[in-house]
Amino acid sequence: MTREEVESKLKDIIKPYLPEESDLETVGAHTNLLDDLKINSAHLVDIILDTEDAFDIRITDDAAEKMVTVNDVIDVVLTQIEA
Repeated sequence: MTREEVESKLKDIIKPYLPEESDLETVGAHTNLLDDLKINSAHLVDIILDTEDAFDIRITDDAAEKMVTVNDVIDVVLTQIEA
C-alpha cells in the first residue's frame, strides 16, 4: 500500500470527526490533528480505533502518542502493515 493510498483512506476516516468549519481539502501530511483540525482527544481515540479497523492493524499506546500529524499516522500505519 502506498503513502498516497493510506493518506486517502485516512482522510475518509478523519472526515466524520472534523468540526464543521474544517475543510478536508486543506488536510495534508503536516496537518496537526489536534491543533490544525481542532479534533478533540476523545475523537482522536476514535480515529485511532477506526484506523486499526480500516487497515486491520493494532496501534500500540506508544505509537498512538506519536500520532500528532497526518504524516505521523501514515508512518505508523505503514510500519504496522509491513510488520
